Amino acid sequence: MQVWVFLLLAAWFILIPASGTRYQANWESLDARPLPTWYDEAKFGIFVHWGVFSVPGFESEWFWWHWKGQNPPDQKCVQYMLDNYPPGFSYPDFAPQFHAQFFDPDDWADIFEASGAKYVVLTAKHHEGFTTWPSSYSWNWNSVDTGPHRDLVGDLAEAVRNRSLHYGLYNSLYEWFNPLYLADKKNNFTTQDFVLKKLLPELYDMVLSYKPELIWSDGDWEAPDTYWNSTEFLAWLYNDSPVKDVIVTNDRWGAGCYCKHGGYYNCADKYTPGELPKHKWEKCQSVDTQSWGYRRTMRLSELMDLPSIIQDLVQTVAMGGNYLLNVGPTPDGMIPPVFEERLRGIGAWLEVNGEAIYSSKPWRIQTENATVPVWYTSNSKYSSVYAVFMTKPTVYTFHLSEPVTAESTTVTLLGNPEPLRWAPLHPRGLILLLPELPQTPAQAWILKLDGVK
Repeated sequence: MQVWVFLLLAAWFILIPASGTRYQANWESLDARPLPTWYDEAKFGIFVHWGVFSVPGFESEWFWWHWKGQNPPDQKCVQYMLDNYPPGFSYPDFAPQFHAQFFDPDDWADIFEASGAKYVVLTAKHHEGFTTWPSSYSWNWNSVDTGPHRDLVGDLAEAVRNRSLHYGLYNSLYEWFNPLYLADKKNNFTTQDFVLKKLLPELYDMVLSYKPELIWSDGDWEAPDTYWNSTEFLAWLYNDSPVKDVIVTNDRWGAGCYCKHGGYYNCADKYTPGELPKHKWEKCQSVDTQSWGYRRTMRLSELMDLPSIIQDLVQTVAMGGNYLLNVGPTPDGMIPPVFEERLRGIGAWLEVNGEAIYSSKPWRIQTENATVPVWYTSNSKYSSVYAVFMTKPTVYTFHLSEPVTAESTTVTLLGNPEPLRWAPLHPRGLILLLPELPQTPAQAWILKLDGVK
């Protein structure tokens, strides 16, 4: 379909009168849209960074930029190419080696389901511009024309949805070396050839083709939202797209937008707020602390262990956030076993403790440190408050200083139905007798308190 047809359709949809709320193409209107409830209830998702950058598998998914974009180039990347590839080898030459020959979307979806995650976000296009679906606006630089010769986005979509998981797509607005983008950049973004001929038609096509429930936008920071036409796109997305009632977006839609405009807030990568935010937010974190994409050189000491992941998840949820945990598959389509081990470990812990995480809300106090550090969540479905602790006490008596108890208060350890003996403290708090704590690789336990304020 021609570019002008996409743009005409988008403008037409925005102007069509319809019943219910219609959002205007400005931040005041768009920011007033309520976030679809599924997202806050989900709490935990899996991020997947996969693309041509997985083939060199060196340094990070920014390899091409570090090698050929930044000035001066990263000498480690330069030397890596000199040592391992013939003279004249270019980054696009990696694409035919992106075989994905062992990619089994059902196997991936089984692992994601076993992790306890409720949504999955796959890279549809990273800053390199390569699309993992057959975009007609990325001719010969997509996963059907070269490399795997298959629609990775579509194949994973089917497998994930067959397991009742929500499906989202990551999309970079900018592309490091796209000539149209570089020309607009040279013109100080007073022209929009890249946006009108490449970005927007591709975004509309992606939404219409795959109907994602989440768009994780990125690569926005070099230009204002007016260059990207972000508000016009979001107005169409919220008003007239096939996912208008369920779609969730983040806050990366132009320079200065993050933590300020959009759906939920990502703010910075690996963002950890110091106090309870007033707006829904998400922490994106990577099991490999050095990279989002696959690295051949990753070491065990550079990976988050299971207790660290669980602690990060708990603290994020206690502060009202969602936790999006990233893994980087290999270029042949395998999720490294060490990543799978982490994901299955999270799922095993959530199978016992999930009621303190899913659909939970922040309690009036997020954390305290009496016997050991404790993080609190609450869940109206169970009328319960949960105290999560990740340090095994050296004594059997356990002190919580914040809950206000009543005669009807009961305390249990999740995974153990037997009520625990407790006594009130004044003016608030309680002291209880802990049972022998079960062994868990996650090293985290949860007390369920019913009938407390």
